[in-house]
Amino acid sequence: MAYVETNPMAYRERIAWLSLIAMAVTFGPYFTVMALSPPTAPLPDLGTMGWFALTVGCQAVILAVGHGVLRWRHAADARAPADERDRAISRRSLGAAYYVLIAGVILVGCVMPFQSAGWRLINAAVAAIVLAEVVRYGVAAYCYRRGFHG
Repeated sequence: MAYVETNPMAYRERIAWLSLIAMAVTFGPYFTVMALSPPTAPLPDLGTMGWFALTVGCQAVILAVGHGVLRWRHAADARAPADERDRAISRRSLGAAYYVLIAGVILVGCVMPFQSAGWRLINAAVAAIVLAEVVRYGVAAYCYRRGFHG
């Protein structure tokens, strides 16, 4: 008996979920380690830089392998150009992520320098970027799931 997918997921929704999972699997542990044992060495702290490099490297591998598998399993969908719904979802998700990123930039660039420095400031900036990306892909996945049409 052949496998038939009863509720097919759009290719771009799969990409959004892949990106969310990659961020959770990589930056979740990174920020947990940074919160439980904050770096105390002065910059440049090669140990903390190594943790960050490992995190980014693992995310890149997960995304590269995931994109490759999705492109291989859904080749026709991967080659299809974005339609109007895809573009509308992209606009909505990028718009939401923009506000999160701007709030993060204001916090990290205008508020935190008066009370923080070093890795605390750097990790806050990275967290703002990661949070904006989580919002971007989360809104996209939500819109695809609920049947967003514009």
